[in-house]
Amino acid sequence: MSNPGSIFQQGENCWVSSKATFATPLIDCANYYKALHSSIAKAKHSIFIVGWDIDSRIRLIRGEDEANSEAPSVISDLLAWKAEQNPDINIYLLRWDSSLAFFAQREMWAKEVWDEKTPDNVETVLDDTIPMGGSQHQKIVIIDDEVVFSGGMDVSTNRWDTRDHPVESAERDGPDGEYGPLHDVQAVYAGPLVKDFAELVRWRWLRVAESQPIDIRQDAKNSLEDGIPEAWPDAYEPWFEQVECALARTIPFMDEVEPVQEVRNMLLDLINQAQRVIYIENQFTSRQEIAEALNRRLKECPELNVIVVSSYEPKGRFECEAFWASRIEFKKILFNDVDTDRIIMSYSSITDEQGRAAYKRIHSKVMTIDDNYLVIGSSNLSNRSMTLDTEIDTVMYGNTEHNRRYIARMRDDLLAEHTGRTVEDTAQLMQQDNPARAIIEGQLAHGYILTQVNDEIFTDQPSDNLFRSLSDPEEPLIAMPTLDGQSMPVRNPRRRTIMIGIGVLIIAILGGLMFWASQSISWLSADSINAFLEKSRGTYFALPTVLLVYLVGGLLFFPVTVLSIAVAAVFGPIWGPVYGILGALLSSASMFGIGKLLGNAGLKKIGGPKVEAVDQKLKQSGVVGVAAIRMLPIAPFSLVNLVAGISSIGLFQFLAGTFLGMFPPMIAKGLVGDSITQIFRNPSPKTISYLVGGIVLWGLMIWGSQKFARWYQERKQSQKAKSEECVA
Repeated sequence: MSNPGSIFQQGENCWVSSKATFATPLIDCANYYKALHSSIAKAKHSIFIVGWDIDSRIRLIRGEDEANSEAPSVISDLLAWKAEQNPDINIYLLRWDSSLAFFAQREMWAKEVWDEKTPDNVETVLDDTIPMGGSQHQKIVIIDDEVVFSGGMDVSTNRWDTRDHPVESAERDGPDGEYGPLHDVQAVYAGPLVKDFAELVRWRWLRVAESQPIDIRQDAKNSLEDGIPEAWPDAYEPWFEQVECALARTIPFMDEVEPVQEVRNMLLDLINQAQRVIYIENQFTSRQEIAEALNRRLKECPELNVIVVSSYEPKGRFECEAFWASRIEFKKILFNDVDTDRIIMSYSSITDEQGRAAYKRIHSKVMTIDDNYLVIGSSNLSNRSMTLDTEIDTVMYGNTEHNRRYIARMRDDLLAEHTGRTVEDTAQLMQQDNPARAIIEGQLAHGYILTQVNDEIFTDQPSDNLFRSLSDPEEPLIAMPTLDGQSMPVRNPRRRTIMIGIGVLIIAILGGLMFWASQSISWLSADSINAFLEKSRGTYFALPTVLLVYLVGGLLFFPVTVLSIAVAAVFGPIWGPVYGILGALLSSASMFGIGKLLGNAGLKKIGGPKVEAVDQKLKQSGVVGVAAIRMLPIAPFSLVNLVAGISSIGLFQFLAGTFLGMFPPMIAKGLVGDSITQIFRNPSPKTISYLVGGIVLWGLMIWGSQKFARWYQERKQSQKAKSEECVA
């Protein structure tokens, strides 16, 4: 079925054609997050959030808005507040699972973090159904089945910025510190279109979650006759009214789901409708098919101008050689045999009056075709967005004079931001015979300006290279043959699988190194250590020798029990334990320091909230907890030291607990070690009884430490319960 006047063809270039009673673009993240905060705070029935990322740490509102709001500003606090305030509300979070490639920006243990921070009526699921190499790239939020947000923005790190995009901003603070200006576009809709989004989101949810179908609310106000819904965000008046819309998707072949390339078909069809101005702003422009379609239309329509706005410099080698190298080829195809005054392929930058420069990062996915069509979506002009990622673009058609006027306003507003002009001045320039040349000429100094891209300064690689095949593929990276002779794409590995694999790899490497050391280092054996210690006995170097042995042994994960028995065997039942505990404390402190460095470098993040919970228990139990752990042979000595350094416990607490937990068993080990030596030198019932007594004492101390640790934990829990009763 096609809508009269529009090019929308369901099943060809779109999934559904519908209408939005109201629609408003939300330009740049400060506006989107503010609007999202407002709608979430108003929610009464349900909230669905689907995204490439959903980061629990993000502050949605800042400044006066944050100071004056009764609702929390951080999204995890906001959703927890909403869920506790209204136990009948259901909140569903669907986030892409695979995140290893984005370790520095994304929360590694997202599900566990959300489960820990929110009540039971907030359910989090990680989507692992995407084929290898692809990503879940749709960004959708639905409130009460009455309001939907969709476009290019996730609730993620390094996204927030205001429309003026200052060169420096303390509020632009990400995991790696301050980031530069970033531009993006989302939109909010009400009306029948919301039901279509609600159907799409529920389909995605049921593919991953183990739950019953979730009905769309029957009494939701999302018909053409309904007014502005209650959950519509404050401070954002509708731009479009009764506007015809279409939803175009990209869905890859996954788990026998039929692939869909509606986005690709829609963009090609839209380009063929252009007469005067095509405006594009997009994160990536690497799809040569799109460049060919633009060039062909430029040749067919002599009055047509094309304006493309993207980013200046690539982030990392993969982006450079995959997308920037491809943009060189995209530009060549676009400009081929066409008057260059009719085309701008540009980036937006600023050099302020203090001489500070900044380049605006473009993350939006927007296209306008004259004043007839406006696309706000999630799709880049890349291979992966056309075939491999899950995408959703909303296309609005200028079915009335009012809506056509606002499509033109959207284009002019965006160009005004990128060129430092007013919307009114930009609108006048766009009416000239050659709007592309007019918009790039006469730009003012010390404001944002558009400049033609020159990607050869970043790379001379051809676009057809290994980086592109990995970063911007058209097909899944790995596919397995099936019994019917077809092929099934292999899914992206689950985050849990990745982490288990990393853990197994680390253990295998450590085990291999220890085996290699035991076979290759002649002095790393009990006999060699005994001989080395024997040479120092009775000299001034006895204690330094023991300390050196413990220090090196700790770094090589050599068993501390073997060291303790060896030291006792050489230095006797008195000085052996004394030297041993000093060596153990030195080894503990050194490995603790290494653990502290590793923890600060990111191992705490890899460990996730479960490790954090253990960390908190260790910190709360303090000296006694460490002593109990030391008495129990539950993990290698050096590993405990390393993990303690990664944790939040203090060095003094750790060493004090180590002393209390190790010195009593050290005395028992001293008796055992000395008894072994005496048996070899002078076997007798007396020396054998010392050995048996030492082993029994050692066992009793382990048993006693278990009893004591259990009693101590029960006592603390009892005290905590009494304290809570008193507060209640």
